[in-house]
Formats: sequence, structure tokens, C-alpha cells
Amino acid sequence: MKCMMSTRLMGGFYMSNKYKICVYAICKNEEKFVDRWMDHVSNADVVIVVDTGSSDNTIEKLKKRGALVYSINATPFRFDYSRNECLKFIPDDIDICVSSDLDDVIEHGWREHLENAWTRETTRGLYLYNWSVNTDGSPAVQYTWDRIHSRHGYKWIYPTHEILEYIGEGEEKQVYIEGMLYNHHPDPSKNRSLNLPLLKLAIKENPNNSRNLYYLGREYMFDSSWDDCILTLKEYLALPTSNWEDERSSSMRFIAKSYFEKGEILNSKKWFHKAISESILSREPYVGLSLLAYLEKDWISVYYYANEALKIKEKSFDFANDANSWDFTPYDLAALGCYNLNMIAKAIEFSEQAINLSPNDDRLLNNHKIYLDSL
Repeated sequence: MKCMMSTRLMGGFYMSNKYKICVYAICKNEEKFVDRWMDHVSNADVVIVVDTGSSDNTIEKLKKRGALVYSINATPFRFDYSRNECLKFIPDDIDICVSSDLDDVIEHGWREHLENAWTRETTRGLYLYNWSVNTDGSPAVQYTWDRIHSRHGYKWIYPTHEILEYIGEGEEKQVYIEGMLYNHHPDPSKNRSLNLPLLKLAIKENPNNSRNLYYLGREYMFDSSWDDCILTLKEYLALPTSNWEDERSSSMRFIAKSYFEKGEILNSKKWFHKAISESILSREPYVGLSLLAYLEKDWISVYYYANEALKIKEKSFDFANDANSWDFTPYDLAALGCYNLNMIAKAIEFSEQAINLSPNDDRLLNNHKIYLDSL
């Protein structure tokens, strides 16, 4: 008969668990997230947080809720160093390490799902991660993530957009944790200023790392540095290791957006078409072309590209998805195209589908009334 260990939970009661689990995180000035985060992770055997210099009440609130908190000097700051320092505080007898950020919400029941999937041979766990969430709670950008791992055999690498590298003996054993779900609820006022210098540092340390070059190009786009974005992502596309179709297609869309912002519309269209040819099952470049056509009042193209986007039914679970390609937007664009082409009945059909996805949007409701009145 398999022996089970008895574990005391933060709350004063006991239950039998298969594995000893630690949730760990790094933080700085995140007191507003503490209670919500602890509500969802406190059934771990231990919760360990490394603070990198909070000046608010983050540390006090975490300790009050039962977390073990350690302060480190993380100057100059980099994410991989801080997470690796946190790993040092995790006891050696922990079986499973669950990495989380304080702005994450791990849905209740996660421990049961994790223990059901894990085996003694497992080294890493994969799970569903909602990187962004719509106001109604539905996922906007959703992909599979992999930040759950065994206590030994892993280290964090890269100054930002850090990942876990397997350094253990033997073959890495991964398992998908059915039912486990993280929701990311970031602070919209959070400063992104660290990302650009840290990504530049990442490229300085690993000049031919395609992943980090992609993120650097994307960050230049977020920074409205259009020429730098175009140049960097063209360098990324030229690397022989840049071979993931969805990521390549995504980079081409960023180039297209940058050309649009520069006023070079033909180049923008060209790169959206390149993105289509790179990943033919991605909605995103079709939606981009439909939006461009809308600005030009090219209604045939608005309808055509939106309708082509809607022919793609399967959403891939990766970070390269754009939220507006999987919400009401393509239906809305198709309706607008049809209305201006005097295809009123089809405009109403598309409009109804857009409203089903966003029932409280006043603009969609007003447009739908116009379509009905026209009929």
C-alpha cells in the first residue's frame, strides 16, 4: 500500500497529500495583490517570497498571511538572478516547486490537479495560462506555460522574459496538468521601463538568441521605436534558429504595424501578407489587413479579410495570439463591410455574432440597430 504523508495546511486543518509542494515568487511593492494571491496559494505546504526592495507594506502583509519572506539586494535588477535566489530558500525535501507572480490567480483546486498529474519521475509541469483576461473574465490571450518543476535540476536564465533551463541528470520528463489554470491580472500602471535595457543586456550576453531578439523587437514596438522594431525583427527573421512559424508570423505583424505607424501603408500590407504565408492558420494578419482596409474605406477588402479570418476556427494555445482576432472584432469588421456593400442581411448575421461576444458594447448595439433599420 502506498504511503501518504500528512501535511498541515495554513488554516489549521490536516489532509493527506501525495507530494510536498512549495509556491514561490519574487515581488516588489505589490501589497494590493497579497491577499488575493495568498487566498489562492495558501494550501501549499510552504509559500516562499523573495522581496527585491519593497517600500510599501508588501512584506508585512505576506508574513501576516503565513508566507516566508526573504529580502535580497537585487541591484542591478534582473529577473533570473532574483528567481534563482528565491530557489535557494526552498527546502531540499520539497517535491514540486510552483512558480507564480503575485499578480497571478491560480484557480482553486490546483493542488488536486497537480498531484493527480505528477509522478515521481516528472520534472516539469505544463498548464493553461491566461496571460490577459477580458472584463467578463473570459481569456483574451491564452497559452500553455511551464513554470512548475521539481525541486532540483532547474535554474532560471535571461535577465527578463526569463525561462527555466533544465540542468538535471537524465532526460527531462514533462507532464500536462489537466484542469490547472493560471489567470494573470497585471497592474496596468506598472512601469515597463526595465524591459528594454534588460532585453538589450540579454542580446549582449547571447547575440544570436532568436527568442530574446524577438522579444527585443516587440519591446521596441511597445516603445514606439518603429525603425528599431523593423530592423531588430528583420535580424530575428534572418537567424537560422528562427523557425517557429507562429512566432515568425507574429514578428511580421509587428513589422507591418511599425510600417503603418511610419505611414508606409504599402509596406505594411506587404508584411501582413508575408505573415499570412508564414502561418496560414493564424487569424491575426487577416484581421490586421481588414483593419487597414477599414481605414481606407475599402469595403470589399474589409469584408474579404474579416471573412477569411473567421474561416479559421481553431485557436492555437500560444502567446503569439492577438486578443482582438478572437473577440468580437472580426465579426464587427465583417458586418461593417457587408453593410457598406449593401449586403444587409449578412451584416445583421455578423453583427449578432459580434454582440454575442460583447453584449454590452454600445457601439455594436447602435450599429446593429442601423443594420436592422436599413433592412
